[in-house]
Amino acid sequence: ISMKSNIQILINADDFGRHVLINQAVAQGVEKGILRSATLMPGGKAFDDAVEVAKDHPELGVGIHLTLVNGFPVCDPKEIPSLVTKEGVFLDDYVQFVKHFITGKIDMADVRRELMAQAAKMEKTGLALTHVDSHQHMHMLPGIIDVVLDVAQSVHLDAMRISHTPLFTGFSGSLGQLVGRLGLFTLAELSQWKANRRHFRTPEHFAGIVAGEAVHEGHFKDIVNHLQPGTTEVMMHPGTDNQVLIKDCAWDHDFEAELGSIISPDIQDMLEKKHVKIVNYRDL
Repeated sequence: ISMKSNIQILINADDFGRHVLINQAVAQGVEKGILRSATLMPGGKAFDDAVEVAKDHPELGVGIHLTLVNGFPVCDPKEIPSLVTKEGVFLDDYVQFVKHFITGKIDMADVRRELMAQAAKMEKTGLALTHVDSHQHMHMLPGIIDVVLDVAQSVHLDAMRISHTPLFTGFSGSLGQLVGRLGLFTLAELSQWKANRRHFRTPEHFAGIVAGEAVHEGHFKDIVNHLQPGTTEVMMHPGTDNQVLIKDCAWDHDFEAELGSIISPDIQDMLEKKHVKIVNYRDL
C-alpha cells in the first residue's frame, strides 16, 4: 500500500455561529469543497442559524468552539464576574486574558461554570458532537486545559485540537512572533501530555496560520505538498464577505480567501492525486 494512503486532512472552520456570513461559508465549504468539520461558538450571535446549517449538512462534524475571550458568555455575566467586562462581554483578546490570568484575576470556578454551560448548550442542540477546541487557543492554558478535559467528558467527548505550531515554518523573523510561537509550542506539548493521559484523540499535525493571516490558496497548496503520514488539522476561518465581516467581527482577516481555498478545484485535484483522505474528528 502506498504511504500516501495513510495521509488524512481535516479542515476545520472555526467561529461557526459567530456571524451568518461565516455560516454561509461553512455551508458552501461542505457543498462545493473539502470542509467536513466546524466548531460552533456557543455564545455566537448566529448560533441558531449555525445549528440549522449543521442539521442540513450531516456530513459536517460539529465540535464546540469553547470561548473565554472576544465574544459573549452563555452564563449570566453576574455568575462569572472575573471573565467579563462591565459591559458583560468577555475580555477582547488572549493578551488581556493572559494578563488577568497570570495576575490571579481569573476565578477558575467562573471558567468551569461558563464552559460547562457552553457544553450543555451545545448538547441541547441534538447535534452529534465530535470534539472541542477554543477561540484563540485558550483551552491550552495551564489549569484551563484540565477544566476543558472535564467539560469535554461531561458531554461524552474524547477528541480535542492541539495547536502544534511549528516554531519556524512561515516565520517572519520578528521577536514578538517567536515569543508567541514558543509559548504556544510549550502549551501544546503540555496539553498533548494531559490529553494523552485522559485517552483523548488528537490529530498528529496542525496547520493554519496562528497569527491571524489567511490560509490563501498558495499557502494551502504548500500545506498539501508537505502533508505527513497521520492526520493534519488545518484551522480555517472562512466567510463570504470581507467588507461586512471585518467590520462586524472587528478583525482584519481575509475570510473570502480562506473560503476560496476550501472550494478550490485545484486543491481538490491535488488531494485526489496524492490519495489524501478528507476526514473530520469522527474519523480519528
